[in-house]
Amino acid sequence: MSSCNSSPSPSPSASLSAWLPRSRRSPGEARRLLEKLLTDAPGGERFADAGQLLVSELVTNAVLHGTPMGRRVQLVLDVDRRRLRIEVHDARGERGPVLRAASGEDESGRGLALVKVLSQRWGCCPRDGVGKIVWVEIAP
Repeated sequence: MSSCNSSPSPSPSASLSAWLPRSRRSPGEARRLLEKLLTDAPGGERFADAGQLLVSELVTNAVLHGTPMGRRVQLVLDVDRRRLRIEVHDARGERGPVLRAASGEDESGRGLALVKVLSQRWGCCPRDGVGKIVWVEIAP
């Protein structure tokens, strides 16, 4: 993992920020928002496959493990010609992501392993106020 700071973008970027409810439907909404952003950004389609999987994993983890009842998840997306950055903000700062080995019989537990494999960089950091930010950067 790395720090929460993003390296400055050398080229113009497109960004999107949205609040999502603590709901099973939020990963699907996050994928739709990412698809819209990537469709509108020059060269954005290069990030679509890995981006869809990773945004779904991060939002699912935030909904299941990082967001108490009555709280929302914030999704922040930023794309430029060299990278896609996905940030998921949740309300539980005391519960960071745990990368663990899943056995062949496990039905869950592989999400952060996918994040590690598919991203160029990823990390977790405290959020101003309350909670944490889990982020990934994908390069083509």
